[in-house]
Amino acid sequence: MKTIKFVIILSLLFNFVSAREKKPVYLDETKPIEERVEDALSRMTLNEKIAIIHAQSKFSSPGVARLGIPELWMSDGPHGIRPEVLWDEWEQAGWTNDSCIAFPALTCLASTWNEDLSLLYGQSIGEEARYREKDVLLGPGINIYRSPLNGRNFEYMGEDPYLASQIVVPYIKGVQQNGVAACVKHYALNNQETDRHTINVNVDDRALYEIYLPAFKAAVQKGGAWAIMGSYNRYQNQQGCHNERLLLEILRNEWGFDGAVVSDWGGVHNTMEAIKNGLDLEFGTWTDGLTMGATNSYDNYHFASSYLELIKKGEVGTEELDQKVRNVLRLNFRTAMNRIKPWGSMGSPEHAAAARKIAEEGIVLLKNEKNTLPIDLNKTEKIAVIGENAIKMMTVGGGSSSLKALYEISPLDGIKKRIGDLAQVVYARGYVGDASGSYNGVVTGQDLSDDRSPEELTKEALEVAEDADVVIFVGGLNKSQHQDSEGADRLSLDLPYNQDELIRKLADTNKSMVVVNISGNAVAMPWVNDVQAIVQGWFLGSETGNALASVLVGDANPSGKLPFTFPVKLEDNSAHSIGEFPGKDGQVHYKESIFVGYRWQEKENIEPLFSFGHGLSYTTFKYGKVTTDKKEMTMEGKITFSVDVTNSGMREGAEVVQLYIRDVKSSLTRPMKELKAFEKATLHPGETKSVTFTIDKSALSFFDADKHEWVAEPGNFEAIIGASSAEVKSKTTFILK
Repeated sequence: MKTIKFVIILSLLFNFVSAREKKPVYLDETKPIEERVEDALSRMTLNEKIAIIHAQSKFSSPGVARLGIPELWMSDGPHGIRPEVLWDEWEQAGWTNDSCIAFPALTCLASTWNEDLSLLYGQSIGEEARYREKDVLLGPGINIYRSPLNGRNFEYMGEDPYLASQIVVPYIKGVQQNGVAACVKHYALNNQETDRHTINVNVDDRALYEIYLPAFKAAVQKGGAWAIMGSYNRYQNQQGCHNERLLLEILRNEWGFDGAVVSDWGGVHNTMEAIKNGLDLEFGTWTDGLTMGATNSYDNYHFASSYLELIKKGEVGTEELDQKVRNVLRLNFRTAMNRIKPWGSMGSPEHAAAARKIAEEGIVLLKNEKNTLPIDLNKTEKIAVIGENAIKMMTVGGGSSSLKALYEISPLDGIKKRIGDLAQVVYARGYVGDASGSYNGVVTGQDLSDDRSPEELTKEALEVAEDADVVIFVGGLNKSQHQDSEGADRLSLDLPYNQDELIRKLADTNKSMVVVNISGNAVAMPWVNDVQAIVQGWFLGSETGNALASVLVGDANPSGKLPFTFPVKLEDNSAHSIGEFPGKDGQVHYKESIFVGYRWQEKENIEPLFSFGHGLSYTTFKYGKVTTDKKEMTMEGKITFSVDVTNSGMREGAEVVQLYIRDVKSSLTRPMKELKAFEKATLHPGETKSVTFTIDKSALSFFDADKHEWVAEPGNFEAIIGASSAEVKSKTTFILK
């Protein structure tokens, strides 16, 4: 009997081992991904290969059911997980459990200058994506801020390639540790919304490599991004989504990208170019590119029947197809097929706390005369809050980043909640801008209609402001067309809805005036000398009101720094001075080359309204003299700079210490200085910290287009420590041998 049992056990064990040996490699998660990719590829039919490289619905692409390879599901970001839409339409699917935490816009994240907060942002939004069973998050956006009129600037990380590079990497890592791919966008040169599908960008190679590509390169090589989204615009007369130079020569060959290239929705225009030039996954190709067409027209995509017919006719081979399938399978194994990824979570208190923390640190105190802020509640009896943006929900609208937020606390509600019974808070509308509150079927539920005339609204606002101890005007832009919104650029630098005149009248009525500017872009401030305090509020997401109130009353000490320059007038911006914006006859020329943002302002000695890197605090900081560990540096070596920073005020605060490098003499024209390092130091009153920066020759290099390589020329350099690009604290010289 024991012998029979032993034989049975041996038989079962043999069958078990045999079954394990027969298990396909692609299903074995202990095997290297490349082995799994090749094994799965070898088992797929031609039709299955074609199927997985294009969409099957608005936001999904098919897997291979026969092989147990699941679909890939995508969701718009980059500020929150987009609500579910119908399979084949943009309208809402009617779910009741797809409300998310709305995180601050990426301009706000960049304004924190805090890589730890970027990681927290990525972790949090990645958890929400994972809980909703999304495999790819369509974000973050990192296109360079070239003009303050670009309607989509609020989704990006500012004008400086180094700052954007440092902030994007932790975001990507935070998202992808959840088994969700970050799809970094829009690669590349997507710097305007006007004629975005047809405009051809003309830019020299030096500007391309020094200004517009570094953040994407960092996303690939340091962030390890699993996906890249092509851009709508053209470059070298090819679409960004099937651009040989961008996708093959640079992304694949120079940077070694091993992820999947995803088209922007409706961004594919030519079948053969898309086959040959590096696109992997095609989405959104309706008849007119974006909206409507034949229902379930996915078989008519460039990467569907058109591609299949070309193969069957022998006009193209399958080498490119197999490479696309490899890239898509690799994406699938990293995300949908990853069985050890976490569960994620949605709308949690932890995510709300993260959103608030990021918002508070990203708010920038631009001006604060006579210590108007923080508001002293012991000496304040009446606070007048004025402006439509104090009550208008901002999470709905603006294009693909529009959200169905679990909640959104308005500035007015946040102020009232924080003030409580400590002071009287009164509100006046002041102006009517956009009373609507819906986008793609998501409705705010707000009724902002107001039949009163501008004169009546102004009269009420002035009466409310007249006897207030503090007036807080909450205005700026919104997410309507021609403001901060996808699909259309702004029409001017000025505030809309006649706000400038209203602010002047309010300042004449009450000198204790605070302006809170809600926007993702710089705006003109002709009243800058008439008001005592100015706060840059961004689009702050679900926790808007709580974060703003916290900064206004001093619960949080502002530590944000601007990620782009505020010019006094539009002509002070290089794209509007010597460059072109938005171009004409289908062409735009970046004549300003590398001189974008503060680089241009300093070259032309133009005083900005507020400089890149500017931001005040409720405490003060004293800088010591910068020192260096050596005076000479070799090409293979490194050099370290140190500077002591002391909190010389009465409360804890954080200061962003910025290191800029100047090439004293160069064979090519170079900027006066360029940001090459920064550190955010939190200090108690009286505390001193030594901040150190170590750089190598990459921080001294420029891109030589003729040699097609980065060059560091021997000679004299300056290391410049600043509290902003305009506020130099200390400098020292050194030599590159």
